[in-house]
Amino acid sequence: MDVMPLLLLVAGSAAIAAAARRTWVPAPLLLVAAGLAVSYVPGVPEYTLDPHIVLPLVLPPLLHTAATDSSYLDLRAQLRPVALLSVGYVLFATFVVGWALYLIVPGLPLTAALVFGAVVAPPDAVAATAVARRVGLPSRVTTILQGESLLNDATAITAFRVAVAAAVGEGATWAGGVGEFLVAAVGGVVFGLVLMAPLHWLRTHVKEALLQNTLSLLIPFVAYAAAEQVHASGVIAVVVVALYLGHRAWEVDFATRLQEEAVWRMVAFVLESAVFALIGLQLPVVLGGLGQYAGVDAAWYALAVFAVVVVARFVWVYPAIWLPPVLSARIREREGRPGWKTPFVIAWAGMRGVVSLAIAFSIPITADGEDFPLRNLLLFLTFTTVIGTLVVQGLTLPPLIRVLGFPGHDARAETLAEANAQAQASRAAERRLDELLADERNALPAPLADRLRTVLERRRNAVWERLGQVNPVTGETVDDTYRRLSREMIGAEREVFVGLRDGRYIDDEMLRTLLRRLDLEEAAAYRETT
Repeated sequence: MDVMPLLLLVAGSAAIAAAARRTWVPAPLLLVAAGLAVSYVPGVPEYTLDPHIVLPLVLPPLLHTAATDSSYLDLRAQLRPVALLSVGYVLFATFVVGWALYLIVPGLPLTAALVFGAVVAPPDAVAATAVARRVGLPSRVTTILQGESLLNDATAITAFRVAVAAAVGEGATWAGGVGEFLVAAVGGVVFGLVLMAPLHWLRTHVKEALLQNTLSLLIPFVAYAAAEQVHASGVIAVVVVALYLGHRAWEVDFATRLQEEAVWRMVAFVLESAVFALIGLQLPVVLGGLGQYAGVDAAWYALAVFAVVVVARFVWVYPAIWLPPVLSARIREREGRPGWKTPFVIAWAGMRGVVSLAIAFSIPITADGEDFPLRNLLLFLTFTTVIGTLVVQGLTLPPLIRVLGFPGHDARAETLAEANAQAQASRAAERRLDELLADERNALPAPLADRLRTVLERRRNAVWERLGQVNPVTGETVDDTYRRLSREMIGAEREVFVGLRDGRYIDDEMLRTLLRRLDLEEAAAYRETT
């Protein structure tokens, strides 16, 4: 097995994603553009998206990271719009886009067109999360988009399976399709509910941080594979488990949380970067099989499909967001009227991604050995739809939000809320410290007891100091100065430790212990001021 193409993909995509952080272009778009450009460079290996790798091995960890970073409480509060988009919109888009393609492409069977509709119906979890983080959408809009993208893959994959069965003559019926969807959805939820408590128990009872992180990496694959074994939705199982684990993460040992955060950020960065680069690298593959449809016809089909995909989302999103407050006084009192800006942004943020391409590449060979009807054309149209939504909508979303005047995060209000929460926690900690010190079994020398109180006081005041004045000489806030001085002091200690190791006064094992202690102190100082 030649691993060099894989290494080149990971290293190249990571480098481009890192470079994107220095530009105004979102990393997903730059990675796709780079993949398109590199795909025709002589000597570059041909990368083909294998659905047997993407769906069971790439999708679960990406869904896991997105779900654990989401809020179970926020998603529950937005359950109605999330359900209308993740289920209702996907089914609506499957039929509308499929019917439109059936009318546009001569000779394409309706069942094959519906297969394509299911392929391009779901906005992508990776794309939505990446762009939402970059543009700083309001929290409610971000929650709706994240919730939709976490769950819509299950609806799309089930609709795809039903449409494929009908297209290849396996006698699929409407009743059978509804039954398969219910089995997949309910089964995925059941598997998630069954697995989440035992997995969380393991996470809280395995004391070795290294083993806990190994378990953490295995969890999404276990949930996905277990559910798929009985034809339930692995996607839903992964999301249910991850939402529960994220909601209860505070019960896990602090060392595990610190390691998990670093490990999963690295995993998500590598996978997201590679996934978007892979999208661009598919260009030679999809163009190579177009045959008679290459040229003007293919371009016309691609433009028409892109327009239908964009318009269909607006047609569904506006009633889905507007009608519930109109029809229900209780919803109207709780949420108010949404206006036109929120549904407009939600509709425009429907970027497609690697899941659509992976599903498209899994379109099968028919039972008699012939190609699926116009399979290569469907692959091409999937590719152009994904690229079109990522480029057109991804590039225009940030300026659109600025033009619409969406309020960003209120940093001052968030800092005040954080300061009030920290003040309440500090008062509780002080009371507990007094109770403990009153017990003679917990007697401490006065300097150590004062040190505990000083640390607590520093933590309480740190948030308030973030609202302080800027230093007129350096332009730094109090936070910035504190962080810089702390880093300089720790740097001086670090140099002494290294010098002692070089002089053979301490060995490397002791050096690593001392450096880790400094690293944790530096991390704590940084977290106190961010």
